[in-house]
Amino acid sequence: MNEDTRSLHPEQQSAESPRPAIWGDPAALGLAGFALTTLMLSISNTNLLKEAGAIVPLLGLAAFYGGLAQFVAGLFEFRRGNTFGATMFCSYAAFWLSYWWIVPRLAFAGDTHNAVGLFLLGWMIFTAFMAVAALRVSLAVLAMLALLTLTYLFLAIGAFQTGAQPHAMTQVGGWFGILTGLAAWYAAAATVINDTHGRTLLPAGPRRPGVARPAGDERVV
Repeated sequence: MNEDTRSLHPEQQSAESPRPAIWGDPAALGLAGFALTTLMLSISNTNLLKEAGAIVPLLGLAAFYGGLAQFVAGLFEFRRGNTFGATMFCSYAAFWLSYWWIVPRLAFAGDTHNAVGLFLLGWMIFTAFMAVAALRVSLAVLAMLALLTLTYLFLAIGAFQTGAQPHAMTQVGGWFGILTGLAAWYAAAATVINDTHGRTLLPAGPRRPGVARPAGDERVV
């Protein structure tokens, strides 16, 4: 058998490196799930939506869109080596899943206003240091996290107060939450639209100096 017609052994095959896997940007999914769920809760906190049954679609969103979908986005951010995105999406997914679990049980738990206040205060602290990290990510995400820090702050103050709900501070937190949700939706839209068109149509304000990116690649997270 001629040398040129023999099949190569595995160890003799071309040493060309395999083509790198192409991963989509999971930030769009994570931001979109966060945005819609935050908007629904915040509209309720402002007392604009007074239907008692409004909690039902909100809990559904908290479990599946803000929770599970955002958690999946966080896992893919881990796979892509993005510590910031993975920490943010998995953490807020945990927030929404815990919200889905806690809220139906509050009616049977007695007085919980201080515990809920501490719960929200802890999330405010987490969001504040994530906002510091976002100084090197993008202006869109920085705006979202700065607004979310204020949202948690006012919601925590409202939760610490006693008396009939919703308190004025809770309503203020609701309005900041609406702004937060809109900022997250913009960041999600920028991620999807810019990636789909291959150029920047919605600027997100990248904040990673010294990192060279291909033309049209304006990564949000």
